[in-house]
Amino acid sequence: MIAKMNKYSFLIYHKEYETFLEKLRELGVVHVEIRQTGEMENENLQSLLQKHTFYKNLFKEMSAQSVLCENKPSSESNSTIEQVIEKYEDSKDTLQTLNQQLPTLDKEIAQMEIWGEFDWKVIEDLKDNGWQLQFFCCPERAFDEAWIEEYNATVINKKGGQCYFVTVNHDLVKIEAETVRLPQYKLSDLKAKQSSLLVEIEEAKKQLSMYCASHLFIVEVAMNQLQGEIDLLEVKLGGEKKADGSLVLLEGWAPVENDEALRAMLEKSGVYYESRPAEKEDNAPIKLKNNKLTRAFEMLTKMYGMPDYGEFDPTPLLAPFYALFFGMCVGDAGYGLLLVLLGLYLKKKLSKSMSGLMNLLITLGAATTIVGAVFNTFFGATLTCFDLPAWMKSLIITGDWEGTTYNKTMVIALLVGMFHICFAMTVKAIGSTVRYGFKNSLSDWGWWLFVGGSVVVATLNYLGVIDMEMSKMAFIGIGGVSAIGIYLLNNIRRNVFMNIGAGLWDTYNMATGLMGDLLSYLRLYALGLAGGMLGGVFNDLGMQLRDSMSDFLFGIPGWICFALIFVAGHSLNIALSCLSGYVHSIRLTFVEYFKNSGYNGKGTSYKPFSFIQNK
Repeated sequence: MIAKMNKYSFLIYHKEYETFLEKLRELGVVHVEIRQTGEMENENLQSLLQKHTFYKNLFKEMSAQSVLCENKPSSESNSTIEQVIEKYEDSKDTLQTLNQQLPTLDKEIAQMEIWGEFDWKVIEDLKDNGWQLQFFCCPERAFDEAWIEEYNATVINKKGGQCYFVTVNHDLVKIEAETVRLPQYKLSDLKAKQSSLLVEIEEAKKQLSMYCASHLFIVEVAMNQLQGEIDLLEVKLGGEKKADGSLVLLEGWAPVENDEALRAMLEKSGVYYESRPAEKEDNAPIKLKNNKLTRAFEMLTKMYGMPDYGEFDPTPLLAPFYALFFGMCVGDAGYGLLLVLLGLYLKKKLSKSMSGLMNLLITLGAATTIVGAVFNTFFGATLTCFDLPAWMKSLIITGDWEGTTYNKTMVIALLVGMFHICFAMTVKAIGSTVRYGFKNSLSDWGWWLFVGGSVVVATLNYLGVIDMEMSKMAFIGIGGVSAIGIYLLNNIRRNVFMNIGAGLWDTYNMATGLMGDLLSYLRLYALGLAGGMLGGVFNDLGMQLRDSMSDFLFGIPGWICFALIFVAGHSLNIALSCLSGYVHSIRLTFVEYFKNSGYNGKGTSYKPFSFIQNK
């Protein structure tokens, strides 16, 4: 649900303005409206925003580096943010300098490996005794055998179609081959230098990671302090000057549940204020207020957009459907149990800020377990193959729909989609009535009656409750009543001919959209089927390998191979299934449901003016 809001208007003497803002921020319940900005202050604000962006990027970089630290060091430090930045940049430069040396060294080693190990001192001794040793390379087919006798040429290596050779003469010779220039180091010395450099790079990475882990909190504190300054400056600029600047008018919103504490603070400070309940037409900020079960799904609502103050909170309505869709996409009871266990484990290990996400994971895992069990899948195997009680097997859905060749799971996916769309249209009609009144919502009610009534009549006819003749009469009656709202009364303030045109346009959109929306729910069946089949394939591969090695070492290697394929295969499958379930469940919610329910998601999120707490 959406928390009720009160609108407040404060009139403050300009000399007491900053003191009042500090008290307001300490209370931390008022969402302040930003009214105006000054040119000089705006420049200062832009400077602070740029600095905050730099801190934010720095925090991301250091967070990524700190993850590499195995043993988390103590986070106690007296360093300032400027010292941390300077030290971090120096450490990065050192590591970058070391990394830049590595390609050059690798290139020199590659050059020397062709010629092998030799001592440059021997070559210098030959030169002192009047002998010149030269290094050449040429294509193998271009090497002249006469060079062996004429220039004392010796082939050292042949690689990649090239011939590498040396000549030894009293004078330097010129032949039709490329002269090779080599680094003046022994191959063993270069490799030793490479090993030493790699050790130095690893040590530099380790030191950088440890430094980031132990000083990351300083960046976070500085970032939050700067954000507090930005918030304070924005709120200062949000006041509207009155009476030649001697008074400042400030407006904001506060939840009704915090009204008593806010009024007590205002009475104590002596500030003049007025308050009134927020109305539907107000652009009041939205604070969602749900129970523990549905609170985890608030992140989905926030991803799409917050509702307007006059709308419903869609979170409690989308939560059960999203969990059902995710369970149908994954469709494996074993995978669901793993998600529940993973969520419980991570909830204890991760910070409190992640507890909401873990609650969502646990809820989705529980839904997957139930749906997977009903749809007869447990780690790619069929549950009916196990020795289960009769009452449990009776709950499992298998085979084709009675009287058809269609799989029951596929039909259920379509039925769920049909119900979801009808439910969305019901929400749209009720929401429109609450916001605009029944007279202005007749078109929505007309479409609700036509679609929902048609589904009900078709269902009753299929079940044999009513015959075909009665169904026809019911369809005609429903269509006639619906047409009045859709074509004649869709806008009672508009000309009837314009209403007919608008109704025809709505009919075109409905006819082209509803069938596509309904068929979209087949993805629930398709993804669940694909995941189950892939899990079964991994099981079969593992069993085949196990059986093929059953006579070797008492079958132990076979069981090891089975375990490796089972773990690796199902790990991959659960990752793909969860990704598909997350994405496609969001799509069915954001596109099919929100479109048919008339939800816009253009509300403003409630952000109280308060101090930012460090995690």
